[in-house]
Amino acid sequence: MIFEVASRLKREFPAADVAVPVDSPRVRTQTHRKTPMNKATNMKYLLAVLLGTALLHTPSSLAAEPGSPTNGFAFESRDGAIAISYGGQRVADYVYRDEKIPRPYFANLCAPGGTQVTRNHPPVAGRDPTDHDVLHPGVWLAFADVSGQDSWRNLAAIKHERFTAPPTVRDGRLTFTTESQMQTTDGQPLCTLLSRLTLAARPAGHLLIWDATFLATEQDIVFGDQEEMGLGVRVATPIIEKNGGLITGSTNAKTADGTWGKAFDWCDYSGVTGDRRVGVTLMPDPANFRPSWFHNRNYGLMAANPFGRKSMKQGDESRIEVKRHEKLRLRFGLLLHAAPPNGNPDIDAAYRDFLSQLRTSTP
Repeated sequence: MIFEVASRLKREFPAADVAVPVDSPRVRTQTHRKTPMNKATNMKYLLAVLLGTALLHTPSSLAAEPGSPTNGFAFESRDGAIAISYGGQRVADYVYRDEKIPRPYFANLCAPGGTQVTRNHPPVAGRDPTDHDVLHPGVWLAFADVSGQDSWRNLAAIKHERFTAPPTVRDGRLTFTTESQMQTTDGQPLCTLLSRLTLAARPAGHLLIWDATFLATEQDIVFGDQEEMGLGVRVATPIIEKNGGLITGSTNAKTADGTWGKAFDWCDYSGVTGDRRVGVTLMPDPANFRPSWFHNRNYGLMAANPFGRKSMKQGDESRIEVKRHEKLRLRFGLLLHAAPPNGNPDIDAAYRDFLSQLRTSTP
């Protein structure tokens, strides 16, 4: 049993034991030389594996059984993905390996109660618009111009390398950290992206925090000025503006046209589907290097973009340079919320709660 558990851990998260600190100035390749085990080392190994065995039989296990009863978050490892649930109801799929989409993303996200708030992925012909099917899979972080390389349109890859911290459920939160290599169109390394991802059950809904750190490990990198930069979400077809949904900014600006190109503390895209009012609220961290302008469309796109100043008609062309061995950090929150049809969630309160969660998260 012990060796079965050890093999399972290694198979599902082969590099989870090699952690790269978020504040590390550069990432160095680590090699491991085989050394003979003395009795003390062997005992430490056996204790570590026994601890892994215990973890596999707790609610915070590395591979919760599908449909197993739980009052909180659970997850199941699949081929190239992690299926995430809460209280037995689907929350999202985190996909880190996809032949058609060369960057990690979340798909088929659901608000509390199980109502889906992002477009079906893949889109269902006849029920969903099928435009941008491999560009807008649900929730993603991508950029149309990093040193001339375009990961938004999948022309350059953001290649998942490993989990530096495997999925863990603790204190009501699901967290994991990934390391990805941002590449050029011909597959050469551009920089390293560390993503610390957190899902928490909050009073207003499920809160996803994407904490991204870009390490210029190979060379200087430059974030250019394009509309398609930052954190994007494609909302579910029933709640898009074209179908009666509503986009609202923190200043009470409304509609896609009324919010496009403007900076907000938060922007919400919501509508009624079935017997629920559901939506997605996108919240940039105010500690990011500058506020984000919003790239919103009536067909369901919402994106927070701190780079596209000229493209968003807010001033001169932006050019954000990260010198070699230096880093740039961005954090965004995404609230998945649901209420009765006449309910109006207090997004200002949810935003304040998001800020409190940032203060308690790992720096």
